[in-house]
Amino acid sequence: MSEPRLEPSPKPSITPPVLRERFWQHYTLTELTADEWEALCDGCGLCCLVKLEDEDTGEVVYTKAACQLLDTKTARCTDYPNRQSKVPDCLQLTPERVPQLNWLPPSCAYRRLDEGKALPKWHPLITGNANSVRQARKSAAGRCISETLIDPEDIEEYVIRWVR
Repeated sequence: MSEPRLEPSPKPSITPPVLRERFWQHYTLTELTADEWEALCDGCGLCCLVKLEDEDTGEVVYTKAACQLLDTKTARCTDYPNRQSKVPDCLQLTPERVPQLNWLPPSCAYRRLDEGKALPKWHPLITGNANSVRQARKSAAGRCISETLIDPEDIEEYVIRWVR
């Protein structure tokens, strides 16, 4: 008598997002679908770095200290769906907020489109390669440390000038 054959359980189907062709060239930020909005993010992680603002001048500088939820090797949020409940000062980007956020890096796709600029040539939507942002050295991946490892009193020692 043969043993019963076990069939592998079906893998859950993951439906790829539906994106309109070159949507970033044809639609404003307010006209994007939720999938297009998410696809616009290049995954650099720069918006998840601790930033300091000079009270007198309003100048914003970045530190290499990353949000506690940022995977410092990949520059991806480790709990994106629940980030705002776990990190109360995590700010949800919206088309309405983008123009007000002077701390978004100049390379940020949301900022660039809001300013009427094209996506940078290294953006994954242009290259078709999710790693192109790292290859262009525009990512925080591997270049930051978790804020949990830093004494808040020492944060100024971690200011970095890689954002242009």
